[in-house]
Amino acid sequence: MLAKRLPTILPPLSLQEALETTKIHSVAGKMPENATLVAKRPFRSPHHTISDVALVGGGGIPQPGEISLAHNGVLFLDELPEFKRTVLEVMRQPMEERRVTISRAKVAVDFPASFMLMASMNPCPCGFYNHPERNCTCPPGAVQKYLNKISGPLLDRIDLHVEVTPVAFSELSAQKIQEDSSHIRDRVILARELQEKRYSQHPGTYCNAQMSSKMLKEICVISPAGASLLKAAMEKLNLSARAYDRILKVSRTVADLAQSENILPEHLAEAIQYRSLDREGWAG
Repeated sequence: MLAKRLPTILPPLSLQEALETTKIHSVAGKMPENATLVAKRPFRSPHHTISDVALVGGGGIPQPGEISLAHNGVLFLDELPEFKRTVLEVMRQPMEERRVTISRAKVAVDFPASFMLMASMNPCPCGFYNHPERNCTCPPGAVQKYLNKISGPLLDRIDLHVEVTPVAFSELSAQKIQEDSSHIRDRVILARELQEKRYSQHPGTYCNAQMSSKMLKEICVISPAGASLLKAAMEKLNLSARAYDRILKVSRTVADLAQSENILPEHLAEAIQYRSLDREGWAG
């Protein structure tokens, strides 16, 4: 349910993005009937039995896969550890380069794949690890074995790790008015406008996720207090260089959402706590 709400808080497609998305869906024969332009951000949710070729693209006559059909939108992988390991590993390069190259004897085709990956999983095989009221019934070592189905390099490429604990009935049945998607979307649009202005001199870059390592040093400048906080987190969590880059990009986005010009220590602290799967004993 949360995953399906994600496209509703993303900014509307620009004309350029809509044309790109329409081209891919048209090539794949996935255009809705009587539609001339894809106006909504795609949301793709393939089943965990999907093959490598169906996810990334390919075939005798190269066709775009699910990652290209999710271009400018969201790719949602439910029950992430249930996907074949080979299927998950082929996503690593497209996630970095935001495109996928399919080579055949006579032709090589490039398909764009600038998608937002969202994945969900149970904390353990039985589903009750760290549950507030029920005990986990998994044997010793089963939780770590379950987590190990997802490789470290792939987890490194996922910016936000959020643990969702069970919601009590009293909260579910409460009549309290919650913030709706349209208000959240307004904040996201404001943050994206800031980013578009920031990257106006860098063609092909329009949001923080796309900034290069060189731009990272210029744009994500942190204070001495923030640097010492990040150093302590890097040493304690044994984070990789890629995780360091991701934390800086996320903290820049947190600052943009707060309409802050500088990255403050609290923005860094929020970005660091989203690396929960890098911690030992991550679930509590």
